[in-house]
Amino acid sequence: MITAQNHYKSNLRDIFFNLFEVLKIQENTLGKGVYSHMDEETVRSTLEGYEEFCQKELAPSWALSDRIPLELDKETGTVKLPPPVARSIRTSLEQGWPLLNLPEHLGGSGAPPSVAWAAFELTAGSNAAVAFYLFGPLIAHIIDRLGTEEQRKRFAKPMIDGHWGGSMVLTEPDAGSDVGAGRTKARQVEGGVWEIEGVKRFITNGDFDAAENIVHLVLARPEGAGPGTKGLSMFIVPKFWVNEDGSLGERNGVYCTNIEHKMGIKASATCELTFGERHPARGFLVGEVHDGIRQMFHVIEHARMAVGAKSMATLSTAYLNALEFAKIRVQGPDLLRATDKTAPRVRIIEHPDVRRMLMLQKAFAEGMRALTLFTASVQDAVELKGGHGSADSDDLDKLNDLLLPLVKGYCSEKVYELLAVSLQTYGGSGYCQDYPIEQYIRDQKIDSLYEGTTHIQALDLFFRKIVRDGGSTLRSLMGRIEATLGEIDAKGPLAVEHAAMSRALADLQGIYMTMPAKLQESLYHVGFQGNRILFATAEVVIGWLLLRQAAVAAARRETATDKDRDFYQGKLAAVRFYARNVLPGITLTRKLIEQGTLELLEVPESAF
Repeated sequence: MITAQNHYKSNLRDIFFNLFEVLKIQENTLGKGVYSHMDEETVRSTLEGYEEFCQKELAPSWALSDRIPLELDKETGTVKLPPPVARSIRTSLEQGWPLLNLPEHLGGSGAPPSVAWAAFELTAGSNAAVAFYLFGPLIAHIIDRLGTEEQRKRFAKPMIDGHWGGSMVLTEPDAGSDVGAGRTKARQVEGGVWEIEGVKRFITNGDFDAAENIVHLVLARPEGAGPGTKGLSMFIVPKFWVNEDGSLGERNGVYCTNIEHKMGIKASATCELTFGERHPARGFLVGEVHDGIRQMFHVIEHARMAVGAKSMATLSTAYLNALEFAKIRVQGPDLLRATDKTAPRVRIIEHPDVRRMLMLQKAFAEGMRALTLFTASVQDAVELKGGHGSADSDDLDKLNDLLLPLVKGYCSEKVYELLAVSLQTYGGSGYCQDYPIEQYIRDQKIDSLYEGTTHIQALDLFFRKIVRDGGSTLRSLMGRIEATLGEIDAKGPLAVEHAAMSRALADLQGIYMTMPAKLQESLYHVGFQGNRILFATAEVVIGWLLLRQAAVAAARRETATDKDRDFYQGKLAAVRFYARNVLPGITLTRKLIEQGTLELLEVPESAF
């Protein structure tokens, strides 16, 4: 029986299909440059081993993470985790799994982003709360990249060797998403040491007892600095002071003073952190430069990708659980014999509406995985071209930046809608804690809220990623889609999909051509239509990626084994369903945007 205790169902076959059959990382990434030490066999065996680890070590503590409450010791400012969750975290760190993509000089495997994000899907799908407690290695990597030599020596390697935790600290009670309104202060006291004073809120995993130390990256405003985000600097503030040799010293003046009680992902401690109230909260200016928001975006962009990948992973396991249930649950006669009281009852997967719901989940789960891993493959290429900020990787950097709002903003919003379809597949049983879907829904809803709400992602896409470079990166992406359409026979086996994709792309181009005139009237049009633009862009890109997959599947199906033939047939069914049921919606979106007005702004508040 499917239960919350054995909830996780991975899809390593589809992960491998993306990595090796579509993206071909064994040709384009592995064995090259900084990834010269890795090959396909290594990646396959690593992910197979990690999948087994997630099933055995992480998934069993997932339901318990929801049932056993966190405890805050207000005297020490320490959050006590449910013991099974703490054990999952410690085991992950001890076995070195979170180090997969860290450079070898930090003790990592040096895997490319495509492999690391594939592994992250397994982590987040099996136990999302644990996934975000494994943030310490990323913080160590950021310090290693941006810190001074002394800061790298003092923090980066000791964080890895000591299995320390880490957090990103931006939000304040009054500021919310308006990070630039933050009032936390920083004052230099001696040498390179600063004292931080203020209160931060909604800090994911700001404290927990499964690590000996926690290193916070904190945005604060130095004395005399200007307003807004440009006046913020980033500081390294540890829970316990770190001596010059990397050893631990006395308790530092940053304390967890409250934890939020939430609807989901309950084991992920969402903390209020108070700096400097009991005694000084000391820290170091990262890199000894005042460039806080740009530095923090190294963490923010990783977190946004992680949130989108988490949503995708949740939808995938939710779908596979619903599929299993539909294959064993017997209820009602076949629709054609509905009036025959003697007709045998059938499994619900034989009912048309259940098949519709299952294929809807499958198409989006696999489409979102394709989007996530395609974005990760762009990050692979960035690293092979010299890394983020290199002149040689500039176009790829911009493409990655454009795709991130799609991964985070679209996936997090759409998955919440689709998880309701997963629950509906179960009928009333899905509403009970006997099955995992109700917790999936509660655990996932946060994804459209933190690391930038959906509309913040939409505004980021439109203004920062498209308007700022004159649409150049968007046109380049559309050029890739047009190239795929040019490679596929418009009258061949994929004719339906080709026609739908061509129409959807034309409509998306029409949407973007409509907006300049709208902007001349008022920026408010983006406020009203931004989410629609984000969703339409994501759905066209996902449609393109599914079409690419279909071309591969069609070519391989005839010579495949029976098991693989079914897999490829599923790919073709998913893209055809998507072409007929999702892509036509882009036409409607275009009409809605073209006909959009500002009338709603004239409605008095009293009328709402």
